[in-house]
Amino acid sequence: MIDVKDVSKKFYIPHERRETLFEYLTGFLRGPLTYEKFYALTEINFRISEKEFVGIIGANGSGKSTLLKILSGILTPTTGRVEVAGQIVPILELGLGFQPDLSGRENVFLYGVFMGISRKEIAGKVKKIFEFAELEKFMDMPLKNYSSGMQARLAFATAVESEGDIFLLDEVLAVGDSHFFTKCLEVFRNFKKIGKTMVLVSHDLDLIQQFCDRTLLLSSGRQKFFGATSWAIELYKKEF
Repeated sequence: MIDVKDVSKKFYIPHERRETLFEYLTGFLRGPLTYEKFYALTEINFRISEKEFVGIIGANGSGKSTLLKILSGILTPTTGRVEVAGQIVPILELGLGFQPDLSGRENVFLYGVFMGISRKEIAGKVKKIFEFAELEKFMDMPLKNYSSGMQARLAFATAVESEGDIFLLDEVLAVGDSHFFTKCLEVFRNFKKIGKTMVLVSHDLDLIQQFCDRTLLLSSGRQKFFGATSWAIELYKKEF
């Protein structure tokens, strides 16, 4: 389903900020803007098979989110290639694209289209989405009156209704209380049962152990290990 070959990602970090007219004028007197090269990822290689659940773990800044963005097509690798067979559903930043002045119901349609769900499909799932998010009473309330937790639950409930083949999830389970967390785990179990493929980034090692067949361990943008989840977690604990 996913083949990652020699993927590296390089960013250029400016040594000073030049955004305003004043900053550009004063910067002109100091000379050309200089940059520092930063490799967020270096020569990453792995394959994910159909119906497989794969975890990605590592310390903050290890390149996990950058890798997911490359898998989803949001970022392109500096070198290397990524080949994907199947429709990807990126659940990376819950609620990205929500419009605060629109109602919850209107945002479900908007976010659903963003996730690749047709308006016709969404229309048939609106009630189910709000029931799962436990927000039935707030369907027609402006989103700006929702709490951040309510918005996140609504976004998650909408995203998982996609009929995609590969789900990419980046720390998206901190979206509610323990009751809602349990419901999210049931979604994952159902994904496994029906044969979805999932890539999960999380600091919750128990969650990774419970669901992931194999796990990729990253450290400072480099691939330390890819294989059995229990081994990946053991190596992570030893290193960090």
